[in-house]
Amino acid sequence: MTTHAHLDEDLRALLAGWSAPTDARGRLRQDYLAHLEVHEDASAKAGPPAHFTASCLVVDEAGEQVLLTLHRKVGRWLQFGGHIEASDASVAGAALREAVEESGLPSGSLALRPGLAQLDRHALGSGFTRCTEHLDLRWIAVAAAGSQPVVSEESLDVARWPVDALPRGTEDSIRELVAPA
Repeated sequence: MTTHAHLDEDLRALLAGWSAPTDARGRLRQDYLAHLEVHEDASAKAGPPAHFTASCLVVDEAGEQVLLTLHRKVGRWLQFGGHIEASDASVAGAALREAVEESGLPSGSLALRPGLAQLDRHALGSGFTRCTEHLDLRWIAVAAAGSQPVVSEESLDVARWPVDALPRGTEDSIRELVAPA
């Protein structure tokens, strides 16, 4: 049995049950499923150079602000997320863990909205070593009122942004994720 077998099975179930909002996302869902079939431990950082990750866009209770990280390696404002670990009980759990670790918010202050929100496949820049591409699964989490973020080692900064005034250079995929939030 592989170290991430339970997570790869969770990925299959998530992807099989997800209704893609566009034809392009539907094709991406099929690509993700095909990737799972040909790669063992496809959710492991030590797995194939293109592997699955989990991330989370954090919003306030009113849905008026998003909490983003100025990622140390990437140098851009992004949602929280990263590698799935063998100790994660689920892929959604990995997304929530990453959001807690990277935002500095207390673990009980974030609640995932039900259901996978988005898929995003992106190549990685020179700041990464053996990883070449992330096949990201994204959720939306709601932060409890009054919860205060703390900058982590992976971030240069963490800040709240109005949904209609995201920082310059915010990627289109993140803007698409913010829209339903």
